[in-house]
Amino acid sequence: MLSVEFPEDARVAVLTAQPLGRPFDYRAPEGGCSTGDFVEVPLGPRKVLGVVWGAGAGDVAAGKLRAVIRVLDAAPMREEMRAFLERAADYTLTPLPAMLRLATRAPGLGDPPSMRRLYRRGQGAPDRMTPARARVIELLEEYGGLAFTLGELAEQAGVSSSVVKGLIPSGAVLEEDAPRDRPYPHLDPALPGVPLAEDQAQAAARLRAGVAGGSYGTTLLKGVTGSGKTEVYLEAVAECLSHGRQALVLLPEIALTAEFLTRVERRFGARPAEWHSGVTMAERRRVWRMVGRGGAQLVVGARSALFLPFRDLGLIVVDEEHDSSYKQEEGVLYNARDMAVLRASLAGAQVVLASATPSLESWANAEAGKYARIDLTSRFGDAKLPEMRAIDMRTQDLPPSRWISPTLATAVEARMAAGQQSLLFLNRRGYAPVTVCRACGHQIGCDHCDARMVEHRFLKRLVCHQCGETKPIPATCPSCQAEGKLAPVGPGVERLAEESAERFPDARVAVLSSDLFTTARALKAQIKAIAAGEADIIIGTQLVAKGHNFPLLTLVGVIDADLGLQGSDLRAAERTFQLMRQVAGRAGRGADKGLALLQTFQPEHPVIRAILTGEEESFWQAEAAERRAAGVPPYGRMAGIVISAPEAKPAFDLGTWLARNDAPLRRIGAQLFGPAPAPIARVRGRHRVRLLIKADKGAPLQAAISDWLAPVKLPAQVRLAVDIDPQSFL
Repeated sequence: MLSVEFPEDARVAVLTAQPLGRPFDYRAPEGGCSTGDFVEVPLGPRKVLGVVWGAGAGDVAAGKLRAVIRVLDAAPMREEMRAFLERAADYTLTPLPAMLRLATRAPGLGDPPSMRRLYRRGQGAPDRMTPARARVIELLEEYGGLAFTLGELAEQAGVSSSVVKGLIPSGAVLEEDAPRDRPYPHLDPALPGVPLAEDQAQAAARLRAGVAGGSYGTTLLKGVTGSGKTEVYLEAVAECLSHGRQALVLLPEIALTAEFLTRVERRFGARPAEWHSGVTMAERRRVWRMVGRGGAQLVVGARSALFLPFRDLGLIVVDEEHDSSYKQEEGVLYNARDMAVLRASLAGAQVVLASATPSLESWANAEAGKYARIDLTSRFGDAKLPEMRAIDMRTQDLPPSRWISPTLATAVEARMAAGQQSLLFLNRRGYAPVTVCRACGHQIGCDHCDARMVEHRFLKRLVCHQCGETKPIPATCPSCQAEGKLAPVGPGVERLAEESAERFPDARVAVLSSDLFTTARALKAQIKAIAAGEADIIIGTQLVAKGHNFPLLTLVGVIDADLGLQGSDLRAAERTFQLMRQVAGRAGRGADKGLALLQTFQPEHPVIRAILTGEEESFWQAEAAERRAAGVPPYGRMAGIVISAPEAKPAFDLGTWLARNDAPLRRIGAQLFGPAPAPIARVRGRHRVRLLIKADKGAPLQAAISDWLAPVKLPAQVRLAVDIDPQSFL
């Protein structure tokens, strides 16, 4: 019998995911419990999940303590994981219960082990197809063979359970009894990988050596687009698995998972565990429990996979580490790239940060010697890097409301004649960013936000990209009631697709924009069709810049290369450089050399020149010098404070009080700017006020902010969020 740390009736501290701020004391249950055990405890009239955090504090009389109800059948939370949650909470200034909530995002964790009945897609077809049956089959196919419980499948398909059961006799749906939470198929690291070029083999050997060492280290794997970074870091995964440790690969976009999972299956002979929003709840529970028990060797997931309870984590890969989607912008505000480094340092694991265009933070850490750095400078196989040129739009004869220049159009026609693909890139979703009345000048805005609504003509709706509110496109101006005077201003990808269809009538045009696909499966199907050559012209937003491989694509045309250079975002130059280089890298990944054409009104701009010349190190050095001189990240510290309320006055009153009582910040030499209305001053009906803190690199910023905010008692309906290392300033 296993010994327990706390015998029955001993005082224990239990942390729950409820917003209570700290652990609370309970009595250990019959049979006792130990630190890290997942338990069920009474909280008021409810029963909630918690984790034994250690010995009780003793601030409640023993006679008033309630008992832990039971210890759950789940692998205890390891000391490394508890330390990670505490350190992450301290760094992001997030209450510890909110961090625990991130680490327990799986349904049914308290359910006992048992057999369960699962339903998955079969090979058969129903003798009679109805709309309800079609929804069930479509849903099962969308999830690529994953199994559902009966209730989950019926609910998600919007049908009764009898509809699902009616599909079983024909074999269209398979019903099977399966043990809960089966281990994942074994991945064999001894299987041979693809043959590597010399520089790839050297890079893989260095990564393998780091993993074999069994200690913490971070490596920046910088390789030009198409250089085979994935195959290189999969060798590090193989080394990790061969030592019996677990690996985690983070991807920035769910649409990338299908192609990546296929590559993993080819390399290791089986599919890994998946963790992202497209996974069924039944599968999420299985992943969570198997990761904790060692029944999942490799997890491929979104940023939240960092909070899974790995038993022995040996490697974390952050693919496309520069991608802004790694920053969680709602709820708990954290950067998954930074949290990956923290988690690995506590677990004695290696981190690989892979990118063709690394973040300045990672570049600076490599320059300072904190991270190792490996460079892959040439494309894999016969593929060559694309040629890059600017199209000076000041010299182009372009009619009003048209955006494809004659020079770019000629290049597209040449590719079509050669049976090759062209990509027209514009980082604006929808049809037009602004709808204006030509009679009175009114611009249609969101009713709940201080933001213009974007016309989505394919959906026949106006959409707010801040809160998601939609409404029909009006026939008359909401302000002056004039009919037929509303006009779209500026281009979005839908308008660009319309122009392409007119300009190239024989072309097959495909649009890749996240809002045009209701399911992840539909998006993946479109990407697969494009890769198979079923489109001549691809119109895309930044979604297309994220690691996709289109072998027939030889021309990339950037419609508005100046778009990202506008505004006062301190990362504007960096993000523009990254995005342009990434999207240009989609061209020429097959046998034919690629060409990238950037339409710009300022070809002499330093960022545009750096993009065209490819002198990346010069760009990073210049960008680093500017940031260092300004004392901003990564050479200084910043924190954003956002106060929101249904009315503007309470938010400004609190912001003004904080500005007048900033002594804790001044003591560490920090500067406070604001309060001021946020650039988008109202979102979802709440008025927003921002303050910005700037401090030296070594300043104890979190401690000072904690002291500064300690006296604050938030009025009703007023919220305050702290964003350490902000990525967005909206």
